[in-house]
Amino acid sequence: MVAHTSPAANLDEDRLSPLHAGEVPVAFGDLFKIGIGPSSSHTIGPMRAAFSFVSGLGADASARVDRLTATAFGSLAWTGKGHATDKAMILGLAGLRPDSLDPDHAEAVLARIRAERVLARAGGGTIAFDPDRDVVFDLERTYERHPNAMRFSAYDAAGDLLAEEVWFSVGGGFVVRDGDDGGQGAKVPVPFPYRSGVELLAMADAAGLSVAELTLANEAAQRPRAAVIADVDTIADTMFACIDRGLTLDGELDGGLRVKRRAKRIFERIEEKRLKNDRAPHQVMDYVSCFAIAVNEENAAGGRVVTAPTNGAAGVVPAVLRYYRDFCPGADRDGIRRFFLAATAIGGLIKRNASISGAEVGCQGEVGSAAAMAAAGLAAALGGSNAQVENAAEIAIEHHLGMTCDPVGGLVQIPCIERNAFGAIKAINAASLALNGDGEHIVSLDTVIETMRQTGLDMQSKYKETSLGGLAVNVTAC
Repeated sequence: MVAHTSPAANLDEDRLSPLHAGEVPVAFGDLFKIGIGPSSSHTIGPMRAAFSFVSGLGADASARVDRLTATAFGSLAWTGKGHATDKAMILGLAGLRPDSLDPDHAEAVLARIRAERVLARAGGGTIAFDPDRDVVFDLERTYERHPNAMRFSAYDAAGDLLAEEVWFSVGGGFVVRDGDDGGQGAKVPVPFPYRSGVELLAMADAAGLSVAELTLANEAAQRPRAAVIADVDTIADTMFACIDRGLTLDGELDGGLRVKRRAKRIFERIEEKRLKNDRAPHQVMDYVSCFAIAVNEENAAGGRVVTAPTNGAAGVVPAVLRYYRDFCPGADRDGIRRFFLAATAIGGLIKRNASISGAEVGCQGEVGSAAAMAAAGLAAALGGSNAQVENAAEIAIEHHLGMTCDPVGGLVQIPCIERNAFGAIKAINAASLALNGDGEHIVSLDTVIETMRQTGLDMQSKYKETSLGGLAVNVTAC
């Protein structure tokens, strides 16, 4: 059976929820965002939602606000402390955004707010805000629409409610306000509006384009082609910088688990052996694992990372990308661009037809999605056919099916950091298997994505980023 044949039942559009539906494919900038750690859904999303709430207050209401409150529900409440959700909401209410925030400046801002018990008003003056009172983790109530829910409220001096909004952080830094349709795609028509892997391959083949070229055509319909390429290059450079920074730092990560940074030490040992010409056959894979660990240690420390497609899975794509740059003959900037554009097509399909949120479907939706994106990207960068690119993504995600999200202590450290290393290795292996084949395979990407969605629905909630099951309860958090 060829790669782009799959049962029609797997493409039933009626089952698509408003959080995943849209008129056109998910854009590059929606999957790859520069932000801070430790979590795209629990840190970046809440910060964006809080910022949007205060920014959206009308001039009259904003001038009358005397007090602000923020309440987290569901997964955001259960693992919010370990994921810095409280800090993120405070920073957002203070008018800060994750894409422009200096991580080293964030702690100073938080310390000042905690000491003075006020937020600065945009138009001048202050707003009463006591973090101990006005940030609430509601461990009892949940919202049916999504497990990552939060509510923001604004009150006047008399204690009367001026404005209130409920927001959902749906994975990868995406946020949706309750009552909105949740469409995350572009707002202008694109030349290739596919909804499935079947349609993606059919359109690309009919147009005589690669998956990367088709993605670029869609992106260029929304903004200048040069701007698209510039953004891709910026994301790549940011990923490489994150790896480099992670390879130079050591010490213990915050949170109480006493997890020590290892990337710097591992890298030094590998380099020492290389300089002595003591090279094991698997040394290249050691480098890849080290690159992934470096990124996720940075993420766990609240450093600057790129969601790809989430923070919890932020190390997979950069590690595979650096593998391509450093170890693949003929690697160049054009190949890096093909990598990202092909990865965008695959990530968009997963987000649209299943989920990239660990709180919805477990870690199969985070590291599994990242591995599929990286595998497809590597296959494209190495000159694979469209069928081989789709096959690479399918292999990678198929072998992450059922993976739970059970962070110990609610921290993105155990098993998250090492899990990214394994995701990167699987991605490279998947791309290699696909490139050594002819693109024909029995299980299609659409089938695997649908299987991941169904598996996520069947998975008990305690295994979906709640820290109420799995390793989170079987490993003692110190």
